[in-house]
Amino acid sequence: MKRFLAPLLVACASALPMVPAAHAESFPDKPLMLVVPFPPGGPTDAMARTLAAEIKEHIGQTMIVENRGGAGGNIGSEFVARAPADGYVLLFGTSGPLAINSSLYRKINYDPVKSFAPVIQVGHLPNILVVNPSVPAKNVQELIAYAKSHPGKLSYASSGNGASSHLAGVLFNSMAGVDLQHIPYKGTGPALNDLLGGQVSMSFTDVLTAMPYLKAGKLRALGVTTAERSQALPDVPTLAEQGLKGYDVSVFFGIVAPAGTPTDRVKKLNEAFAKVLATPKVKQQFASQGLEPAPSTSPEALARFIPAQMSMWATVVKQSGAQLD
Repeated sequence: MKRFLAPLLVACASALPMVPAAHAESFPDKPLMLVVPFPPGGPTDAMARTLAAEIKEHIGQTMIVENRGGAGGNIGSEFVARAPADGYVLLFGTSGPLAINSSLYRKINYDPVKSFAPVIQVGHLPNILVVNPSVPAKNVQELIAYAKSHPGKLSYASSGNGASSHLAGVLFNSMAGVDLQHIPYKGTGPALNDLLGGQVSMSFTDVLTAMPYLKAGKLRALGVTTAERSQALPDVPTLAEQGLKGYDVSVFFGIVAPAGTPTDRVKKLNEAFAKVLATPKVKQQFASQGLEPAPSTSPEALARFIPAQMSMWATVVKQSGAQLD
């Protein structure tokens, strides 16, 4: 009997390690959810839906986009942070919930670093300094000179206190030694309307929003806020090129999973998203929206990037004096 049982036991034991591997290979075996922590219709929502529509070919399952807006992205981010760590619920995060909000809000119920497992950085959307044509400045140095000789006269519109369009102006004031007056609005639309009407002098808005008005001559571009020029506006120099060395502000987009998500699942998701981002169709679509590709698509790169962004924005938020409940 022992002679027959021994080989059987060995065979059973050798089969046991294969169970987790088979389970890992079956992921995903049901639809996934990509949470956008903002209302439908904005650039974040559009990018998320583009990725979700293309991912099935590379991962074998449908990805559903769910909008959970509110509190500057905090509500949707908290939802994902509390979701099961199995890779089926992901967050399409931005600079707000993943870098700015931890300093801007008095309390958030998640930690951008500890609550998430980074999957992939999608890219970043540069802001651009645009002025109403009535402003007598053709470049950044002329703007700085005019602001210094006319203190209190120039104002800039933002989409709200603590938004990147607000904090970009705070950093500009600090680095240029000027005092542009901040005028917050409830969204990009109202801010743009008053800029076009001349009620405010300028704005640090995103490239996608500014593009049609630049082409129509209704706004003038003075500089791009990122370290490198925008592919969408290659003839517009950066602020850094025009004397503000080190000035680098943009909105980044990244996908994260709940902390504790198995590394093999994170790897599989990362590889699938990287393939989607590399397709000519998606590259062209994102480029038309002004999105610049990330320098690296590895999870490790995003894991390093988020804390660095948190540190940078914490300094700017402190300078701004902005604080939200």
